Amino acid sequence: MQREPDDHDATWRSIVENYGDPVLEPDEELAPQVEPAAPAWNPDDDSDRIPAELDDTFVPPPAPPIPRPSSDRLLAWLGLFGAPAILLFFVVTGIDIPRLVAWVLVGGFIAGFGYLVARMPSSPRDPWDDGAQL
Repeated sequence: MQREPDDHDATWRSIVENYGDPVLEPDEELAPQVEPAAPAWNPDDDSDRIPAELDDTFVPPPAPPIPRPSSDRLLAWLGLFGAPAILLFFVVTGIDIPRLVAWVLVGGFIAGFGYLVARMPSSPRDPWDDGAQL
C-alpha cells in the first residue's frame, strides 16, 4: 500500500519563499473604526479647572511619635548591635583594647540576642492578620 505524497513540502517551500513578505487581505468587518481626535489641550482654557474656593489641598495629620522601647529591650538592642559595632571599630582602627573589655562586649551581644529571643511571643499570629492597622 503506497501513500500519496502530502503537499507539506510545497507548503513549506511557499512559506520559505514568502518569508518576510506579509500577505494581508483587508477585511471590511475587521477594519478599525477611526474616531475623531480629541482636541488638543489648551493651557489658557479654564473650563476644566477647579474653582479656587473648592481647591482644598489634602494635609495629612501629623505623624505619631516613634514608640520608645522599654529600658530592658533598649539595653538588649544596644547589646545586639552596639557591641559588634564597637568591636568592629576597634579592629578597623587597629586600637588595642583589653581582653576583658572585648569579652564583655561579646557577652553583651550574646546576652542581648538571648534576651530578645526569649521575649518573643510564643503563640503564632492570626494567619489572616496581614499586619495592617487602621
